[in-house]
Amino acid sequence: MTLEDLLAREAIRDVMAKYTTSGDRLRIDDFVSCFTADAVMESEHVPEERTFRYEGREAIRAWQARWLEGKGDTHGATFVRHHLSTSKIDLTGKDSARARTYWVAWTDIGPDHAGYYLDTFRKVDGEWLIAHRRVRLDWEADTSLFRTAVANSNG
Repeated sequence: MTLEDLLAREAIRDVMAKYTTSGDRLRIDDFVSCFTADAVMESEHVPEERTFRYEGREAIRAWQARWLEGKGDTHGATFVRHHLSTSKIDLTGKDSARARTYWVAWTDIGPDHAGYYLDTFRKVDGEWLIAHRRVRLDWEADTSLFRTAVANSNG
């Protein structure tokens, strides 16, 4: 492993942390800046009524704006904290990488839901960004505050 590889992996981890903290705090500009202009963000392995797919920064921005505005009574949480844990990052080229990262979301009820991200990253103008994020749900609490949130925030 080279110094350049280590720096790439750390930059990718930084983007993941920025995505998580920005999303939890609804800092839309910071959240959207984690993605390439043509990024895709989509769900996998969730019930049909909770699937989503957003293509491009503007679609992702509009989705986050609906959360911030509370459109559709998105959820009843007074706080959300996504915690990232194991992350396997594979550099697939000089300017490309894939990652699998486990996450769990905490809300007022404690552990609310959990899963993993399957990501493709691309380096654009010297900056690592998410080009494609697949959000997989493995588990949710029976009393999850997010059970209807995704469906209610779809545009």
